[in-house]
Amino acid sequence: MSRIGLTPPDWLVRNLQPQPSPVNRPAVARAAIAMTLPLAIGLAVDRPAYGALASMGALSGVIGDTADAYRMRILNIAIPQLFGAVGVTLGALVYGQGWLAVWVVTGIALVSGMISTIGAVASVSGLLLLLNSVVGAGLPMPGPWWLAPLLMTGGGLLVLLLALLAWPLRCGVPERAAVAGTYRAVADLMAACGRTEYDEARHTVTQSLNQSYDLVLARRARHHGRSPELTRLLAQLNAITPVVEAAPAAHLSGRPLAPEIPAAVRHLAQAVETGYTGPTGLSLPVPLSETARAVDHALRHAAEVVAVPDVDPRGIDDRLGRPAALGVRAARAARNVALSAASWRYGLRLALCIGLAQALVSIVPVPRSYWVALTITFVLKPDFGSVFSRALLRALGTVAGLVVAAAVLSQVPRGWWDVPVMLLLAPLIPAVTPRGYGYQTAAITPVILLLSDVLNHQGTALLMPRLLDSLMGCGIALVAGYLLWPESWHTRVGDRLADAVADTATYVEDAFGDSVAGARTRRRLYRDLSVIRTEFQRALTEPPPMGRRAAAWWPLVVAVERIVDATTAARVRVRHGAARPSPAEVEQVVLQLRELADGLRNVDVLYAVRTDLTGPAGSVLEPLRQEVAAARAVTQPS
Repeated sequence: MSRIGLTPPDWLVRNLQPQPSPVNRPAVARAAIAMTLPLAIGLAVDRPAYGALASMGALSGVIGDTADAYRMRILNIAIPQLFGAVGVTLGALVYGQGWLAVWVVTGIALVSGMISTIGAVASVSGLLLLLNSVVGAGLPMPGPWWLAPLLMTGGGLLVLLLALLAWPLRCGVPERAAVAGTYRAVADLMAACGRTEYDEARHTVTQSLNQSYDLVLARRARHHGRSPELTRLLAQLNAITPVVEAAPAAHLSGRPLAPEIPAAVRHLAQAVETGYTGPTGLSLPVPLSETARAVDHALRHAAEVVAVPDVDPRGIDDRLGRPAALGVRAARAARNVALSAASWRYGLRLALCIGLAQALVSIVPVPRSYWVALTITFVLKPDFGSVFSRALLRALGTVAGLVVAAAVLSQVPRGWWDVPVMLLLAPLIPAVTPRGYGYQTAAITPVILLLSDVLNHQGTALLMPRLLDSLMGCGIALVAGYLLWPESWHTRVGDRLADAVADTATYVEDAFGDSVAGARTRRRLYRDLSVIRTEFQRALTEPPPMGRRAAAWWPLVVAVERIVDATTAARVRVRHGAARPSPAEVEQVVLQLRELADGLRNVDVLYAVRTDLTGPAGSVLEPLRQEVAAARAVTQPS
């Protein structure tokens, strides 16, 4: 019994478990140079504080240095730096202004939380806007008002410059590598057909397709045209889609595919990555069934597209839809932010917590008080995951980082010795960040304290205030940003899952009609389900009852994914010779799915639902009926 009592709960294990991720060596090298060079230059010109501010700006650039495509790096790093410059300027203008500073920073927090709902770049921009405004309002800036924004922005742009150095030599390489990676993921999916590894392989393919389409299609701000390279890559992505669609039919047959099929897809992946356009020379087995014909036809079509050197952009379909012009998208985003209830809710949560923190440190003397608001900013960012998990990991990561910082501040003399220390500490940030938020916090903490000591010369006296302020920030975020906002899983996850089920009903309804519309609907469905899966995985890190409730809903998420797979399999079989189901047979399945979607919007827990799905024996919809019945028969766990 004592052994069981000492076993940590599952939600805690999930929080502390590191995520496997390869080390991005170029990002590690950029972090080392970008954060060390400003510090060395500042010491060389006898302005170490200026060098520390530039290194702080470089730190924000390092955190945002996550994009693969070069053109996306410009947006991911440069735009947030501009928002950061505005933030530190506004913060510095109200430094020492008492309650005026509280109200200004609280207002900035509201704006930051609201714009974070637009997208990834806007989220990081809002983060830097708030972070730098808190720093500017809580720390005296050296020199005239414009110097601190200039130095911090310059540090961030140094990261961008380093990130773009290889662009002339490697233009298009990240996109090709991503598309080739998608082909290899599809090869693994075909190898997993008929095996228990299929579901995980299909999820990996969905994530890879999402990433590749984002890289190839995203950021076309000026016009709808594409370069020949991007046009060809988009055609290759579209060409692998029929192979992905044939996989569910092959899997439902219950028999593994011949090894020549995944080998052929890997051969195509190599051609995509190297840009080869000659004959592919595929060696495929003779197809003997409608499913085998679907796989064979899809693979040969993909091979033809890969072998074509020039692709007419007029014949290429955007499986995600063509984006609107930049001005239209900006106006649409602004309107959505202003009118969205979720946007206001996130903004108000963040503003409430930041306002409480700023008011508290204005009333109670707290050393280095701006660290309280900084902690809240990182913990409560609404699109970064579970608030509870981030608060827990922030506290643990801070303690681990303080151990390293204590050794540095107590044993390393200030001055030029800071340069080799920074050269060792800075690369750890991009190296461990993919492993989890706690690891990132542990890596950032000693770097921040080292730079703070350069500005304030307080040495180990910084350690305890840092710990206390971080714990205070975590406490405020947990109480005012978590416990006081009890959003049930019905509203946070149930409605989104219900929308996916309703969209699945539409997909079933349209599956045997327009092939282009069906493919686009399927891509959107799998993308939505991938987001829902991620939300549930985050929810599983919550303590009971939230984590337990998410675990109860998890089988239904898997069931909906299997319904989409079964629909795609039926669609593929019909296109390659199977008898088309009758409209009444399709309508029966659609009705059951829409009833399920309506039920999900009206319940917080799952319960058994009677279902009666029958149809002709041997119909292509029989596997789909079984999956729908299984989804509707999911019961509330005991």
